[in-house]
Amino acid sequence: MTRKQGRWPKIDQDGGIEDVTLLILEWLGEQGVNAMIRVDAERVADNAPAWTFAASGGPLKHGMRTDGSAMQQCMSAALARLREAGLSVPF
Repeated sequence: MTRKQGRWPKIDQDGGIEDVTLLILEWLGEQGVNAMIRVDAERVADNAPAWTFAASGGPLKHGMRTDGSAMQQCMSAALARLREAGLSVPF
């Protein structure tokens, strides 16, 4: 991972969270947070919330997980929880 400053592209304000999810994951990694988002094919087949975001380490006192039926729903909930935990995610 590079340590360049000011490399974040301008975000299309009309786009959704899906446009910045990888940037969020990269930013979290730079803060020392281990993070991932995944989709579970078995849960898709069962019509269950198939998307999961998980994070731990760095400034997070406890690990966290959010689930959602759509990636946007999952990441929106994850951002809210990250902010509640004191991380000012810049996206």
